[in-house]
Amino acid sequence: MSHIVFISPYYVPEKAAAAVCVSENAKRLAQKGHQVTVLTTFPNYPTGIIFPEYRKKNFTQEIIDQVRVIRIWSYATANEGILLRLLSHLSFALLAPAFGAAKVGHPDCIIVQSPPLFDAIAVRLLAWWKKCPFIFMVSDLWPESAIQLGMLKNPILIALAEWLEWSTYQRAQLVWAVTEEMKTTLLQRGLAPEQVCLLTNGVDTVKFHPMDQQDARLALGWSDHFIVLYAGTHGLSHGLMTVLEAAELLLAHTNIHFVLMGDGAEKEQLVVQARQRNISNVTFIDPLPHDMVPIAIAASDVCLAHTRRIAIFRGMLPIKMYEAMACGKPLILALNGEAQRVAVKEAQAALHVEPEHAGALARSVLILYSQPELRRELGLHGRSYVLSHYAYDLLVDRLDEKIAQVVDAYQRKRRC
Repeated sequence: MSHIVFISPYYVPEKAAAAVCVSENAKRLAQKGHQVTVLTTFPNYPTGIIFPEYRKKNFTQEIIDQVRVIRIWSYATANEGILLRLLSHLSFALLAPAFGAAKVGHPDCIIVQSPPLFDAIAVRLLAWWKKCPFIFMVSDLWPESAIQLGMLKNPILIALAEWLEWSTYQRAQLVWAVTEEMKTTLLQRGLAPEQVCLLTNGVDTVKFHPMDQQDARLALGWSDHFIVLYAGTHGLSHGLMTVLEAAELLLAHTNIHFVLMGDGAEKEQLVVQARQRNISNVTFIDPLPHDMVPIAIAASDVCLAHTRRIAIFRGMLPIKMYEAMACGKPLILALNGEAQRVAVKEAQAALHVEPEHAGALARSVLILYSQPELRRELGLHGRSYVLSHYAYDLLVDRLDEKIAQVVDAYQRKRRC
């Protein structure tokens, strides 16, 4: 068995996809008998406000699901404003190896997730210091996505970010792509096929499973409306203003209601817009603990995955898509590319609409509202597909094999 270290500024009890992904992999590797350590900071995403139980501390160590979690202080800021976010990311990237190196011990392999891309600095320093291999997990092609979103415009910063990205790919013992399109892009850029592997994100199919809707609504105090649920970050990349516009188009259908659950940089603006335009069929609620998310999904009638209409997102497979499918809920997918292929064409679990098209979104809601049998069929198909393709227990078996190969190859190379 190996000692595996994850480096990530996001970790439970945070609810962001990055935190969930790292924790699901880490705890399952620990269950397999590996010694697993997570080097992270104090939970603060997405508000930038450190959770109450972690305040006024510079260092903590705790055990969560058999995983040793080491938290070091770094600068925290809300998920808004590119310069402050870059400073926050750079702070963790530099402080994590400086203050965490003595704490993590002697790993056999380090895994780091990008974005944030600056974490590449942390993993390269720590891997050099500890003389061990590292796996670079690519959840988003950064800085390309930041450029397309208009978040990163300075040519000097772009050049530096692209250098850091590419040089880290070259130094990693393995580059872990979470979607087929990301893997294809990396190969087209010139990485060797043996250096890149595809391992998608997934879902805990035990935690996320079909439940009785009425029981779930009673537990949450929700009404008996037809509920369309968006559960996730309210950020620049999600295009949720389109959801408000679709809701506005459906105001005359008084039994249809949208619930936007989560937090993020765009939430305040969305709330203001809904109030000013009197879009009364939208309710904003704070994010629930991750253990409560399956109950919220069960309480809904339809789940929604939505992004901006940007080319880089064609390679995205959002975790909220897997979670809805695992709970047996029909999905409206406002996302092109690989997610459309998986959820609509292969799983037959979703209706597809063009991103940022309010009229198309409103029409899809009406279709599912008027066709309960279609909702049932989509939900059944989604649950079945996720069980055979995206259950974390299956995916971590493959990750375990990849880690063993990386560690063995690195040790053989050092002996030569």
